[in-house]
Amino acid sequence: MISFRGIKKSFGPKQVLKGVSFDVNDGEVFFIIGGSGVGKSVLIKHLVGLLYPDEGEIFLDGEEISRFTEEQMYPVREKCAMVFQHSTLFDSMTCVENVALPLRKHKKLKMKEAIAEARKRLEQVHMQEFADRFPPELGDGMRKRVAIARALTLDPKYVLFDEPTTSLDPVSARRVDKLIRELSDTLGVTSIVVSHDLVSIFTIADRIVMLYQGFVRLLGLPDDFKASNDAVIQQFIHGRAEGPFE
Repeated sequence: MISFRGIKKSFGPKQVLKGVSFDVNDGEVFFIIGGSGVGKSVLIKHLVGLLYPDEGEIFLDGEEISRFTEEQMYPVREKCAMVFQHSTLFDSMTCVENVALPLRKHKKLKMKEAIAEARKRLEQVHMQEFADRFPPELGDGMRKRVAIARALTLDPKYVLFDEPTTSLDPVSARRVDKLIRELSDTLGVTSIVVSHDLVSIFTIADRIVMLYQGFVRLLGLPDDFKASNDAVIQQFIHGRAEGPFE
């Protein structure tokens, strides 16, 4: 389980998170939603030590990690893999070589062993037939799936997805959605997804938290959001131009 407790974070005079608290349960697909600049990506970066809170605590499987040193964060980052909005693959390496890289670096596998394991990971994301292609030869959605395969190499318990369907065409976006759902259902991976893709949110989410003006606006099931009488929530989930949403 992951628990955020009273997380506050400012950048200069701008206070982005003003006291955010919620839990993420093991094995669920959990979405963090809200408008641009509300602090969705900021929040998940705290989990892997890319940012540290000004106030508050973060518990990972019962251990408070928000003040860990860089060295202490190493095992946390093995447990919590992050898939960034842009796939960050090396263009000069084939897909299978990209996926093998963390296996060689962190698990110290020899090249032959790492490549064999990387092919298995590519098979998990339905990209095995493109293993020997280079990233520039692939579409955005396919590169995203390779990045997910790379994130799976260290057998993380949690995978953090930052805007995984942004810039993807509708077909590719739904394929990424399906893959995220599969990771939870077949591998037991806990997925935390930062997104404003309404189709994704209401197709694969087990639970959703909405951030608004630095606080949790609503935490609940997709049906709780659909049934909410909160004008801010209704404006967001229906994508209306007019309303109180700021």
